[in-house]
Amino acid sequence: MTNRLFKALMTSAVLSVSATTVVAAAECIAPANPGGGWDFTCRQIGKIMYDIKAVDKPVQVTNMPGAGGGLAYNHVVSERADDGDLIVAASSATTTRLAQNAYAGMTADQVRFVGAIGADPGVIVVAADSPYKSLGDLVEAIKSDPGSVAFAGGSAVGGFDHLKPLMILKEGGFTDITKVKYIGVDGGADAITQTVGGFTQAMTGDMSEVVSFLSNGDIRVIAVLTEDRVPGFDDIPTAKEQGFDVVAVNWRGLYAPKDISDDKFNEWADKLQQVADSPEWAQAMKDNGLAPFTKVGGDFQSYVDSLVTDINAMSKELGVIQ
Repeated sequence: MTNRLFKALMTSAVLSVSATTVVAAAECIAPANPGGGWDFTCRQIGKIMYDIKAVDKPVQVTNMPGAGGGLAYNHVVSERADDGDLIVAASSATTTRLAQNAYAGMTADQVRFVGAIGADPGVIVVAADSPYKSLGDLVEAIKSDPGSVAFAGGSAVGGFDHLKPLMILKEGGFTDITKVKYIGVDGGADAITQTVGGFTQAMTGDMSEVVSFLSNGDIRVIAVLTEDRVPGFDDIPTAKEQGFDVVAVNWRGLYAPKDISDDKFNEWADKLQQVADSPEWAQAMKDNGLAPFTKVGGDFQSYVDSLVTDINAMSKELGVIQ
C-alpha cells in the first residue's frame, strides 16, 4: 500500500513538473490556421531556437486565425501586453493592414517589432520582349505619359503589390500616384500572364511567383526590391542600385507585446539573431524560397515605423482609407 501510494505521489509530482514546464515555455502565436507563412514562421523559428539552444524548452505554437491577423493582434494588445514569454508571427501583410486601419483602430505602436530574418523579395517584371530595359526606363515612361504603363499584381487595389511600384515612382519624383494604372488579379501567375500577353506593361509581385516564368524566358525582372542582389539571381539589379531607394519585401518576422521590458525585448532580438546566423535557418530559407533579410531590434522597429507611415500616406492618396 505504502509503495503504491509513494508511486502515485511521484507520478503526481512528475505530472506537476511537466505541467509547470509547459506553462513556462515561450509561446509563439501564428495568426492563421496551420500551413502558410505565419504558421511556418512560428514553427520553423521556434524549432531552430530550441535546436540551437537559444531557448531551453520547446516553443509552444498557438494558431489563432481571424481578421487577417487582427484577432491575434487584439488578443496581444488587450490581454497580454506585458507577457515577456510571448512572440507573434508577422509579415509585410501585418504592417500593411495596420497602416490601412484594417485592425479596427489598432495601431502599429501597440506592440514592439522584434525583427525579420527572411523575405520573399519584391520584384518588378516586364515581358521578355518589352522595350523597357531598366527600372529607369519604366519610370521615365510613366512620368512622360502616366497612361502608357499599366501594372498587374496579385493583391487588391491598395494592397502591397500595388504599393511597390508607387514607392518607386515617388522616389523617382512622380507624385500623382492616382494616375498610375493598376489591375489586381487572382495571384502572381495571373499577373504575369496579363503582362506576357500584352494586356499590361509590367507586373509587380514577389520573386517566388516569377521564378518558373523567368527560367522559361517569358519575362525579364528589371528590379528586385531588396538591399542587395538575391543569391542565385545575381544578374538582377536592385532598385537601390538603379537610383530608387526602395526596399519592399514580404518579410518573415516577429512582434512582441508592447509593455515587456527593454531587457526582454533585447533578449528576444538576440535569440532571433542567433536563428538568423544559424546554418539551420540558411537551409530553411533555401528549402522555402526565402532570401536573406535580417533586421533585428531597433533597426527593424525603425524600418516598420517608416513603412507604416509611407503605406498610410499612399493609401490615403489612393482613397483606400480616409
